[in-house]
Amino acid sequence: MSEIPLDPGLLRDADGGTRCAWCGADPLYRAYHDDEWGTPTASDRYLFEKLCLEGFQAGLSWITILRKRAHFREVFANFEPAELVRFGPADVDRLVQDPGIVRHRGKIESTLNNARRALDLVAEAGSLAAFLWQFEPDPATRPARITRESLAGLTTSPESVALSKALRKRGWSFVGPTTMYAFLQAVGIVNDHLEGCDARPRTLAARAAFAVPGRGD
Repeated sequence: MSEIPLDPGLLRDADGGTRCAWCGADPLYRAYHDDEWGTPTASDRYLFEKLCLEGFQAGLSWITILRKRAHFREVFANFEPAELVRFGPADVDRLVQDPGIVRHRGKIESTLNNARRALDLVAEAGSLAAFLWQFEPDPATRPARITRESLAGLTTSPESVALSKALRKRGWSFVGPTTMYAFLQAVGIVNDHLEGCDARPRTLAARAAFAVPGRGD
């Protein structure tokens, strides 16, 4: 029997496993794809980290950020907003000189600003997770099958546009609609693992067992 052709957006390993092709052959990227990307989370710390790092990624590749992530965590107080709000101008100057991160003053200042806004949002909504999961799309509005073709050109969504507007209204920066769509994908609010990717069933099972913050399910 002939082998069923793979979706062009998938890669098959020598051992027969399949992954979304965007992670390529890099072991770090593959581990991120397999173990993190698309997995739902209610961790405010992790969600805030992802919001910040997606902002740092703007204009760059995610693998560039991923390779620097450990150092980002070290110098940005593990992305704990309550710690970051204590940073001042001297810290910004120090970070701008740090080759272990993306040395973009505007993005560094944005992270510190967004830490303050995150604390405000927790006071408003109870948690970042409760606020952010409000932007999960209705499954009926999603493609019937998640394939490279169905996702082609899909860099924003009504929900990512709405999330961007909601955060900007509250004073956040570097949270444009495209950046927010990448965020929704990364933290499992949207599941864009392709049909046939070995990680897709795992992320679907994780979502089925996940209690969406604030909904009581």
